[in-house]
Amino acid sequence: MKYDKRITVWIFTVLRILIGWHFLYEGIVKLFNPGWSSASFLMESKWLLSGFFHWLIGNPTTLSIVDFLNTWGLLIIGLCLFLGLITRIASISGALLLILYYIASPPFVYSSLPSTSHFYIINYNLIEAVILAGLTSLPGDYLWSIQRLILFYQSKRKEERFPASDNQQKPAMYGTTRRELIKNLAVIPVFGTLFFGMLKKRGWISFEEKNLASKVDAISSASLITAKTIDIKELKGKVPTGKIKDVVISRIIIGGNLISGFAHARDLIYVSSWLKTYFTDEKVIETLWLCEACGINTAILRTDENTIRILSKYWKRGGKIQWLAQTYPKGQDVSNIKWAIDSGAIGAFVMGNVADQIIRDNKIEDMVTPVEYIKSQGLISGVAGHSMSVPEACVANGINVDFFMKTFHHTNYWSSTPVDPADPYLPEQSEEHSKSHDNLWCMGDKAVADFFRNNTTPWIAYKILAAGAIKPEDGIRYAFSSGADFACIGMFDFQVIENSNIACDILNTTLGRERKWYA
Repeated sequence: MKYDKRITVWIFTVLRILIGWHFLYEGIVKLFNPGWSSASFLMESKWLLSGFFHWLIGNPTTLSIVDFLNTWGLLIIGLCLFLGLITRIASISGALLLILYYIASPPFVYSSLPSTSHFYIINYNLIEAVILAGLTSLPGDYLWSIQRLILFYQSKRKEERFPASDNQQKPAMYGTTRRELIKNLAVIPVFGTLFFGMLKKRGWISFEEKNLASKVDAISSASLITAKTIDIKELKGKVPTGKIKDVVISRIIIGGNLISGFAHARDLIYVSSWLKTYFTDEKVIETLWLCEACGINTAILRTDENTIRILSKYWKRGGKIQWLAQTYPKGQDVSNIKWAIDSGAIGAFVMGNVADQIIRDNKIEDMVTPVEYIKSQGLISGVAGHSMSVPEACVANGINVDFFMKTFHHTNYWSSTPVDPADPYLPEQSEEHSKSHDNLWCMGDKAVADFFRNNTTPWIAYKILAAGAIKPEDGIRYAFSSGADFACIGMFDFQVIENSNIACDILNTTLGRERKWYA
């Protein structure tokens, strides 16, 4: 069978056009989508250069540059490949861009983002990159293209100016003028058809949709509040940090109750099971990546198998968030603390409920042992408490912790309903939340602020939003203005950016704070 070079030319021309359209389409969609950002894609990176990709999204300016280059890179490369202009440069650029996409999200590393078809190692990014690499080896005038047409007319003008002698044989590089023009310009009506079809598909030229959008109320039910989705490019800046001893900790710390599936939702007993369904391992890791991008560098999480399994996955993928471990010593048994230390915690503290019980039972040695053990291992050590008696007892008995954790919020919200002041349990254990509603943990907020005003130990305030009963703007400001050095907040992934922005705004304004920063 005789080989026909024209078949190869047409095959590679079609491949170039198809890949060019793919680039062009992706670029146009991103250009006309004001909410698009590369942040979620880069955040999912778990392989080579993941640290660099995560660094890129950590700064809004850097992210804007990446988004701009990505969008216009796709548009320009796509247009050049589709029409056949400077195809070698476009092919090299396109192949390099696809390789970056492949490295950021290889098909053999799990991603929670919707994935395209692949077969373990192979995906369409790799296939297209290989094809484009092949196109770079072809001469610029080999395939049908605008570039070939330009070269054709340049050659014609050259021949007219410098005609070859009769003895010279003219190279049969191009066909007749008419055939050459038709073949090289054939792609233009195809481009117009595809572009028009895309506009219709995306609804960008649908007058019917615009007309309906201006007249139809899509929310026709009774009062409905919709949450605004905030993109990482709207991040105002990274959350400021402080220090507990030599450990740098973000002023906002993500809490672990939601991630662990424990929700204080009053009588809605099904919420905790829902949370466990929502917070899969990958969703937790995604949330931690998002925190990291916002400058939240520490998480307070329980010491259990679930936490350690997820953190192990996250750290293996290059995650940097520190674990401040909530531990549960039993008497003189510190095995739970040892487990946290062996599993990578940078600090540990005695859980609030445990510390409350130790003080209530007047077993102060059961507080001394875990604190001293944590310190002996070189970690920052602390004690948490719902009751004000916990930090008071530590001070009275000379237990020198590196930080205190104390519940703190005001009671100016509809569901607070404090316990009966005539209750004989008051006032000694007035902060004991088990005697009140399940979203009331601090009934003596003024007394807490007064205690820490005269105490130089770093203070991490927690339960500051009273299980979502207090707005973040209110709860975060109240905690910091009252003297807290850090605030621990339980957050869903879709709340991280907004809470980070709120914290940045508050920490960059005048707080009217009487207590010095002790971290």
